Amino acid sequence: MITTIARSGLRLRATPSLTRSVSVWANVKAGPPDAILGITEKFKADTDPKKINLGVGAYRDGNGKPYVLPSVSKAEEILFKEKLDKEYLPITGLASFDKLATELAYGEDSAPIKENRLAVTQSLSGTGALRIGMEFIAEHYPNKSIYLPTPTWGNHNAIAKRAGLTAEKYRYFDPATVGLNFEALKEDIKAAPEGSVILLHACAHNPTGVDPTQEQWKELSQIFKEKKHFPFFDMAYQGFASGDPVRDAFAVRYFVEQGHQILLCQSFAKNLGLYGERVGTLSLVTASPEEKARVDSQIKLLVRPAYSNPPVHGARLVSTILSKPELKEQWLGEVKEMADRIIALREKLYNKLVELKTPGEWGHVKSQIGMFSFTGLKPEQVDQLAEKYHIYLTRDGRISMAGLNDNNIEYFAESVSKVVKGE
Repeated sequence: MITTIARSGLRLRATPSLTRSVSVWANVKAGPPDAILGITEKFKADTDPKKINLGVGAYRDGNGKPYVLPSVSKAEEILFKEKLDKEYLPITGLASFDKLATELAYGEDSAPIKENRLAVTQSLSGTGALRIGMEFIAEHYPNKSIYLPTPTWGNHNAIAKRAGLTAEKYRYFDPATVGLNFEALKEDIKAAPEGSVILLHACAHNPTGVDPTQEQWKELSQIFKEKKHFPFFDMAYQGFASGDPVRDAFAVRYFVEQGHQILLCQSFAKNLGLYGERVGTLSLVTASPEEKARVDSQIKLLVRPAYSNPPVHGARLVSTILSKPELKEQWLGEVKEMADRIIALREKLYNKLVELKTPGEWGHVKSQIGMFSFTGLKPEQVDQLAEKYHIYLTRDGRISMAGLNDNNIEYFAESVSKVVKGE
């Protein structure tokens, strides 16, 4: 439509080309905000000097600052002096990294490694491993669903959906005891259809910090055998949970020893502090070298159209640390220090809550393991902590223990005690 406008005796023409058209993206709806990022935004906007952010899942030092491991800094210096190129890696990543990473997870004497039947690819940290792993299941496993613990890391459900799997649930956490509901867990796994894919947190369950005991893992392995279930392990905290990488890998190694063909997603974000480097692995136990070769070829077909090949620097850092005995020994000491600091904070928080006569039983703060703790706080109490005391955590009551330190733990305990008492 052409319109005319009279002005000072002139007639101006407005043509269709000057008319603003409707955007192609006008019907795109706003997505829900990320729960953790939303907490961080509120924390940043808060000007109170006592504010505490317990939402972020990243290690912090005794002053609440990001921490670069000294072993990582040394590896950086070594790589700088080597003046390496920045060429593309193969689709499955840096070969030395793949070898050393899987030896750390499975053990150097693990049968699948020694017999050349472990298919492995470097991944974009644990999240990338989960995505490629779930896509592999969706394409090559007969069951197109995956059972996830309740609760679990929030991204598990989203990744399963995007990968084309249906996310089912099995009971895991007992709010009444703030601990593992092992009987319910076993009941649900037994009730799942034969051959189901079941995701297991290898250690330091996120978000609860509640893990099965070694005897319970053994019992679960037997149930998996009887039901012909497929174990899909997510191991994001090896070494960071207890301070001992061998102990934290118990479930993975035991299931493999018992003959299970597992899938493992491995991350170096937490235990080496390489959050932004995005370095991890996806590995699958196969029956033979020939089967491994076929699985490898299919993994490549998933990786190539997704991101072509993984980044090189983080893999070189891990490879440098794990390949040099003195540097590896230093890293083992550092990861133990991080784990021990978290354990000490748990003890201190528990003692302070008891000293303040905080209503309830708080033993779970000490018995849980890893970066996170399910406090048992109700959503309304979490809201009060933010509004009255400038303390930010997720509404399910999960806190990142790494956000606490000697400068703020007493204030946190006092605030929690007041909220629980209704003061």
